[in-house]
Amino acid sequence: MKYAPQGIIFPVSAAILEKLDDYRKVLEIYSRPLLEFIEWKKTQDNNVEVLNETIDYYRYFDATSQAEFLFDCVNFTINRIIPQEVEYLQKYDTLKVWLDDRFEMPDKMVAMLIRFLEQNNGTLSKMAQEKEFKDLTSEEIKKIEKKYKIIFEKE
Repeated sequence: MKYAPQGIIFPVSAAILEKLDDYRKVLEIYSRPLLEFIEWKKTQDNNVEVLNETIDYYRYFDATSQAEFLFDCVNFTINRIIPQEVEYLQKYDTLKVWLDDRFEMPDKMVAMLIRFLEQNNGTLSKMAQEKEFKDLTSEEIKKIEKKYKIIFEKE
């Protein structure tokens, strides 16, 4: 239906991960009541072997709850996940440009620096300062941390 442009991956799975408990519940709405009609046994490799015909249970079932859940996930993706991701990428690019203008650092190192700052609430750990970023002075690190906080923590 060309809902999204060709080649664009629509990240609905991110919404499902955020609503994992609801996802489990919506799947069980149909599958749990069926369990009493399905004959099965546990296999040696801890899998399940179905012993009776079950195709008719799944061929024409009411998937209203599942479709509504998927709609909610698509809506959540459009209105929350994608805008948050775009905002993050804009902030990342702003910090990257600032770093590129001041320091000679390969893109891989910039990515690692930003990731370390993210993981440590805008502060570069002592270990990272002594290992990966030992060429930076303490004054440069303070400036980078300050700039990170200005860019990423503004509301």
